Amino acid sequence: MTTIQDVIHEQITKHPIVLYMKGNAKFPQCGFSARAVQLLQQSGAKDFLAVDVLADPQVRDGIKQVSNWPTIPQLYINGEFIGGSDIMGDLFQQGELQKLVASTQVAEG
Repeated sequence: MTTIQDVIHEQITKHPIVLYMKGNAKFPQCGFSARAVQLLQQSGAKDFLAVDVLADPQVRDGIKQVSNWPTIPQLYINGEFIGGSDIMGDLFQQGELQKLVASTQVAEG
């Protein structure tokens, strides 16, 4: 039987960039999720999997257990948990988020 953790693990490993957020990339449902999408786009992310945690309460609870992180959004790059929108903002200011995003473009390309 497939658990929600199995589903999340598959999403994280199958896609180079995964953002668990409220809403979707075109229509974020909270300011933190909107900021996360904006930071990814400004960092050069052309394509990423946006998972709407509001659409499935199991995913919303499951992702918090997988990451041991209590808030949404949550960003994963190359299978690694990066953090939420505040951490993304800090990494962006340091130029590190751009490097992480660029590493996925090379891996895909």
